[in-house]
Amino acid sequence: MNAAILVDGYAEAGADSARARLERFWKQVSDGARFSPFQRSPLDILLGRWTLDTSPLFLAFDLLARVFSPYDLNPRRVNPLTAILADCIDFKRLANAPIKLFVTATNVHTGRGRVFRNEELTLDVLLASACLPTMFQAIEIDGEPYWDGGFAGNPTITPLIRECASIDTILIQVNPVERTGTPRTAQEILNRVNEVSFNATLLKELRMIAMLRQVSNPGNREGARWAQMRIHRVASSMMTDLGYSSKLNAEWEFLTMLRDEGRRSAEEFLTAHAVDLGTCSTLDIDDLVVQV
Repeated sequence: MNAAILVDGYAEAGADSARARLERFWKQVSDGARFSPFQRSPLDILLGRWTLDTSPLFLAFDLLARVFSPYDLNPRRVNPLTAILADCIDFKRLANAPIKLFVTATNVHTGRGRVFRNEELTLDVLLASACLPTMFQAIEIDGEPYWDGGFAGNPTITPLIRECASIDTILIQVNPVERTGTPRTAQEILNRVNEVSFNATLLKELRMIAMLRQVSNPGNREGARWAQMRIHRVASSMMTDLGYSSKLNAEWEFLTMLRDEGRRSAEEFLTAHAVDLGTCSTLDIDDLVVQV
């Protein structure tokens, strides 16, 4: 959703428009969640935590979601993001935008990811790409049900190599790959299981890229692209302080804090590696092959 809004805003009037559109989208999300039952508890607020780990209603919902499905709890398929996305994106303009966009959703029947390109993007595609199966009913596209694309590609990197001119790929990573310490509480275990599951597809793709870089024949066109592929990553150590429950926190102060942390992390990356872009990789993915 972020990517679609950014690309559409950029197509409208450049970078300033893209930034303004993203802020408008997230402000609407925050305003829409103002009276949501998922709020930080007084204890979370007192301790300065952005998670909802001690919120009674979050804990009740978390337990309820293990017994009842969205088909039981939300039979009318209500999704507050539907109206917000419809207001924030011009899908006709997005179809012809100058920036290529690849959005993945997971086919529930086959378990395979389907990559949607600019001209295929619709409201349902974006909703499907972020459809968590414990919260929303599967989204039907062309008669097939789809869930969150993270189960099959998080993100799907191959189209960036095969269909784009750039040799450099920059990953903006929000789910921590590594954590110190062993999770012991039920919430910590569930949080880590989610992180491992969603990161598994990313690590698999990076491992594939590393292997193809090693064995590709630079003498042919496609082999040369794989051999020259450069990978970079922008990440924040602060994300390890946030657990699964924080993903339901839509407070404007929290969202702007994440935005500012993202900008800080990007500046840190550029300060350290701006000269490496277009020259060499700054993320060593060859180690992933060794670990197999």
